[in-house]
Amino acid sequence: MSPRPPPTRVTPLAPDQAAALARDYLLLRGAVPEAWREALRAAFDAGVGTGDQWAVPRGAGWRHALVDLDLIVQRTCRLSPLLAAGAQMLGGPFFLSQVEGREPLQGGGHQPLHRDGLGRGAVAALVFLDAYGPDNGATRLVPRHLDQGAVDLGEPDEAASLITAGEAGDILVFDADLPHGATRNRSGARRRSLLLSFMPEHMREAQESCRAIRNVRMDTSEVFAP
Repeated sequence: MSPRPPPTRVTPLAPDQAAALARDYLLLRGAVPEAWREALRAAFDAGVGTGDQWAVPRGAGWRHALVDLDLIVQRTCRLSPLLAAGAQMLGGPFFLSQVEGREPLQGGGHQPLHRDGLGRGAVAALVFLDAYGPDNGATRLVPRHLDQGAVDLGEPDEAASLITAGEAGDILVFDADLPHGATRNRSGARRRSLLLSFMPEHMREAQESCRAIRNVRMDTSEVFAP
């Protein structure tokens, strides 16, 4: 058996970005190179299929895409500021656990505020492939300093949520335990995104055990470290 390659070292965030992430969440404006964006949209559209392509049913009101084998998608998941954000939040070795495409359909997409991390230390990121805002299903979050249920992961306060807005190429990075949820796509304008998660290395065995359920096909063996 060949020895496992050493971890990929991650460059730290710029000080202003590190401060923003430590305070609440980080919105990386224009982080995806413009030259990649059309290829990412094409990968998303090519990955959309029928419901039976998923191991478990996906929610109504959404378009879902299998994208994790696409090379430009994988490069996007490894953009330096994105990895740096993951390294700052996790503080130790971590890996890319999953990436898939999601898009709220007209009239659909609204989610209750929820926490995906379940205390596991997961980092979530949304790579926006289209302009996004309150009219086409943008993500809303409760900033950490307003999250009254943070200590016990209790019920989040909808009144404290803020709706994000921006352009294609932005990346939103946040603690998966931060309350968040999509809004309703009232306009019907496209709002494609890549949803990805980084997990601490100690969660690898648990994540590997449910690869099939999560439709993970890509190689997740690479380890990143601060």
